[in-house]
Amino acid sequence: MLRSFLSQTVAPAARAAYRSAAAFAGARSGAAARFPQAWLQHVRCASGRTEFDLESHDSSMRLLRNIGISAHIDSGKTTLTERVLFYTGRIDSIHEVRGRDGVGATMDSMDLEREKGITIQSAATFCAWGDHRVNIIDTPGHVDFTVEVERALRVLDGAVLVLCGVGGVQSQSITVDRQMKRYNVPRLCFINKLDRMGANPWKVIKDLRGKLQLNATAVQLPIGLEEKHEGVVDLISMKAYYNEGEFGEIVAEREIPSELMAQAEEKRHELIERLGEVDEEVAELFLMEEPVPEPLMREAIRRQTIANTFVPVFMGSAFKNRGVQRLLDGVVDFLPSPMDVKTVGLDVDDGEKEVALACDSTKPLVALAFKLEESRYGQLTYMRIYQGHLKRAENIFNVKNGKKVKVPRLVRMHADKMEDIEGAGAGEILAMFGVDCSSGDTFTDGTHRVAMQSMFVPEPVMSLAVKPKDTQSQMKFSKALNRFTKEDPTFKLTQDPDTKETIISGMGELHLEIYVERMKREYGAEVVVGKPRVNFRETCQARGEFDYLHKKQSGGQGQYGRVIGYVEPLPEDYPEDFEFVNELLGNNIPPEFVSACEKGFREACEKGGLTGHPVQRVRVVLTDGASHAVDSSEIAFRLAAMNGFRQGFRNARPTVLEPIMSVGVSVPTEYQGNVIAGLNRRKGSIMDNATDETGYCSIEAEVPLSEMFGYSTDLRSATQGKGEFAMEYKRHAPVPQNVVQELMKAFQESRAKKGEDAE
Repeated sequence: MLRSFLSQTVAPAARAAYRSAAAFAGARSGAAARFPQAWLQHVRCASGRTEFDLESHDSSMRLLRNIGISAHIDSGKTTLTERVLFYTGRIDSIHEVRGRDGVGATMDSMDLEREKGITIQSAATFCAWGDHRVNIIDTPGHVDFTVEVERALRVLDGAVLVLCGVGGVQSQSITVDRQMKRYNVPRLCFINKLDRMGANPWKVIKDLRGKLQLNATAVQLPIGLEEKHEGVVDLISMKAYYNEGEFGEIVAEREIPSELMAQAEEKRHELIERLGEVDEEVAELFLMEEPVPEPLMREAIRRQTIANTFVPVFMGSAFKNRGVQRLLDGVVDFLPSPMDVKTVGLDVDDGEKEVALACDSTKPLVALAFKLEESRYGQLTYMRIYQGHLKRAENIFNVKNGKKVKVPRLVRMHADKMEDIEGAGAGEILAMFGVDCSSGDTFTDGTHRVAMQSMFVPEPVMSLAVKPKDTQSQMKFSKALNRFTKEDPTFKLTQDPDTKETIISGMGELHLEIYVERMKREYGAEVVVGKPRVNFRETCQARGEFDYLHKKQSGGQGQYGRVIGYVEPLPEDYPEDFEFVNELLGNNIPPEFVSACEKGFREACEKGGLTGHPVQRVRVVLTDGASHAVDSSEIAFRLAAMNGFRQGFRNARPTVLEPIMSVGVSVPTEYQGNVIAGLNRRKGSIMDNATDETGYCSIEAEVPLSEMFGYSTDLRSATQGKGEFAMEYKRHAPVPQNVVQELMKAFQESRAKKGEDAE
């Protein structure tokens, strides 16, 4: 059935989209051509909204693709998305990143994004290619905004991993690959920037296999590299495709140049061999030395891509308008539709037992809110519908709090623009206005209580003290912080109990810098920023016993609680930062007070005794205790547990942990020595150092975050502006003893000062 479907619909539809300039012109001649026959349910009604036809939606579900475009920073994601929108007729002209022409790339709608030339927030859009409809989310490449990638991949069915033809697999490429594997997202790879000097796609594929452990194989061969890059050879159909016209809009199909034929046959043989390692049908033909028909090869690539056992690699240059149409063909040919993806929810009424969800619009609704934005019309909530359908003016139920809400407005997003719609069915990505909820909330139609699994949210690694510059900014300052903490789960807000300062925490310097700038621009709130702070942690290195009695008598009922046990360290790779183990025998501590003991232990972990930072990677074992028939209470055992933990922690060789960052630096080889020396001065450990044929070296190191402040300026100075770096959180590791003493001294001084103030 799958082979019949591919041969009858997917392959012809994909190839027909680009074979002539007339096809391109037709795709750009009005809305009817942009949204083909399969999607005629989106018809304008009298109110200007797009109607929703349930029957036609489900019949064309296999022609829908939900994809994300992800990569390391400056690999060309947004540039690629701009070309995709242009070739599919979604936009009428091409604009470049950084807004050099005064307009800027479509998906970078924020002024800060256009000024800095980076993507800060993920942006959604939709387009049509042949008979297929594609929902696209363009994600940031900078590690500071990694949560945007995380929540996009959580709801997408497939992805395109963009790689620089010169830089290859870089630090954020590894992070994105790890996120894709976390959510089992099938992906294509697109090796971009083959027009740049030193581009080498075969080295990139070697990195994909070595660094990312992917079964990645080229399905294309570039026709020329650097300034001679003109197009690609399709190793499946064995045809050459050239991009012609002012914007590369004409894709001309020709025979493979004679000088490339031998290499094309070699690479096709390699493609079949590696595909045969994971696909039985191809393996059988390969072992029998029989030719593999093109339809069978396409079917096998699609099947194994969806199974995450094979990664097809496409090539081109988005900036030079090369290879983008062929990549779009790959998206519709090889990435899954919502019906090809198995999705499970958690039955809240049955102990969160997993239940299979069907991509069927006639079933009860299950939809996930995965991203929030504040707009001039109120809260904008991005939704992915996994099962059932959603219509305007209908009532839906929030599984988290049980509240019933009415949907006042539904829209389909195109960057910062939107199109009103009447409804949407299973598999769709859309947005709704006027519904108050949090990121990660699940909505149903009220007939069942099924929740979607939450996404992974990394812990912040850096903090800043901020305060409004004057009283006029106070209200705007508070409003901005409330909005940002709701939108971004990695942006945390706390108050220093000693200084009463407002502390914002995030994923890095740039992350916090962007939010401070947004306070000024979007809210007019001038703020004073303190020095960056590192989020240290405390832990123990040995087992420490405790035996603590909390006894208080002040007239009337007193307080009595005794806890006995020990504190010990957890393994570094343990999934939890705190574990409570109840090893009580008998009822020396009545069962109703055990939960109060656990609560006290957890509260004590919020502020360690060495430096006042949170305690992590500890296990608390409660072995015995004592109670009083009259004076024992929950608060007595909670206080006993808190003080017992502090006693045991002091006996367990406590130490301080600091965040260690994985740093990747790319510089010309003549600056290699200076850069390595600079990392060593910052207490870094060099993990890898490789030089490529382009005269650039890639240095990988692990460096304490506290030593990385100001590194960007130092690197530019040391390399005359030619070096670049990226870093991401790796782990927490013990700090040297002299640093522990300094932190302890500062903590003791702050406590003494607080005591003087209290007096």
